Amino acid sequence: MTGDNLNKRSIARRDDWKTEPMPEQHESFVLNRSFSNKEMEALRCGNIPRDMGDKWFWYMEESTLWAHRSWSGFCIYRIDFKEDNNHVVTVNRDPEQYKCTSIEEDIASLNKLLDWWSRSPYDYYNEWLSETYDTLKKSR
Repeated sequence: MTGDNLNKRSIARRDDWKTEPMPEQHESFVLNRSFSNKEMEALRCGNIPRDMGDKWFWYMEESTLWAHRSWSGFCIYRIDFKEDNNHVVTVNRDPEQYKCTSIEEDIASLNKLLDWWSRSPYDYYNEWLSETYDTLKKSR
């Protein structure tokens, strides 16, 4: 896909992809982080996966970002953005859907994801490489 086509992508909506609701097993925490108007605009566009390497589908409804794994549709994160930058994050804790059980790991992972997702255009391939590298480092 050319750079021009990436910049013309449509805004992602809930019905654009298979999604599952946030399971009853979940946990919440506060993520203190600011976003520029340009970063929030990129997040509001969301992401409709373009191929199997693109692991995330996300979209915004009002001030809430919903992040789903693209293959399964499992909802992993819900971020309720707040004006004071103390955003409320709800994270999936169903062990059949998501293995992480550490808020500290989730904060680190989510911050990395948000760094990628708030760029325009979003570069899922480099995000995938970074995520794969981090996973390999942990498995040592």
